[in-house]
Amino acid sequence: MSHRDFVKGPRHVLIHMLPWLIAGLVVMLAVTILVAVSVGTVHIPIDLVWRIIASHLGIGGIEKSWSVGRDTIIWEVRLPRALLGALVGASLAMVGAALQSVTRNTLADPHLLGISSGAALGAIVALLHTGMFLGLITVPLFAFAGALISMVLVVAVAQFTRSTDASRLVLTGLAVSFVLSSLGSLAIFLGDPRATQTVVFWMLGGLGLAQWQQLPYPLAVFVLCSVYLIGNGGKFNAMTLGDETATTLGIPAGRFRMVVFVICALLTGAAVAFAGIVSFVGLMVPHIVRYGVGGDYRRVLPLSAVVGAIFLVLADLVARVVISPQDMPLGVITGLAGGVFFIGLMHSRRRL
Repeated sequence: MSHRDFVKGPRHVLIHMLPWLIAGLVVMLAVTILVAVSVGTVHIPIDLVWRIIASHLGIGGIEKSWSVGRDTIIWEVRLPRALLGALVGASLAMVGAALQSVTRNTLADPHLLGISSGAALGAIVALLHTGMFLGLITVPLFAFAGALISMVLVVAVAQFTRSTDASRLVLTGLAVSFVLSSLGSLAIFLGDPRATQTVVFWMLGGLGLAQWQQLPYPLAVFVLCSVYLIGNGGKFNAMTLGDETATTLGIPAGRFRMVVFVICALLTGAAVAFAGIVSFVGLMVPHIVRYGVGGDYRRVLPLSAVVGAIFLVLADLVARVVISPQDMPLGVITGLAGGVFFIGLMHSRRRL
């Protein structure tokens, strides 16, 4: 790297070193997960954490000198929780970046289209009315079904009212969100008051229900949807310039926006189904990434995924230890971080 790169500024340096930046962030994510698995009410040294994980992965030459209790804490409780946090953070951050492009609104959020309201309604129905008749998977399945229903409603209303432009789609999403939120409140009112605390904690977000058998579902949704989003990074760049410009470049703006909305709904629905409503990740992380590497979505989308994963794993770590041995709702931590971030963002822009 030459002296000329430094003269052009830190952002140019980051872009120039993009492959190294991505590799460094991936390593940071792996280290963050190990630290998150190590820290808790029962502290377990990182070297022991790695040995336990390696033994479960079938790596030979490791002497098992730890207790069954520590093995259970690491492999059955903390590791799936950290991995779920990484998946949820990556999903929400990518959704935020994608929506901010196709809506041309830098304050767009993964919950913009009423998806979280639909997922919350599904979870409330499962927790207060149907019961856990499918076991621990009941709440995630109902939440995911609610997210899909809300997505179908938004698309159907948008098609019925011919509201495929950016601003009207946002309004459609807000309208559907209000309706579903009202139905959720009604479901809480009609449900068993003794279970209300569980519903409130779920609606504030948390990773405490993470299990190995659940991880393949959000992982599959994330892999399939992220391939589409990252593969169309150039189209997102065009969409930020407006529908007319995108159309002149051969991109069917309205149709592409609707497809992106469906993809984002799937990602958000999977995240909310397994982690509850986690705010501000999709709103904050893309801003941080764009500040570092600029607005090219071929860089913003993959970097947002990695940074979002790191952020949510760290946020969950704080949620677990700040009032240990109890878990603070994850949405409280992300909400506080997001609020402080945007106060600082507004202050910095005011000085520019």
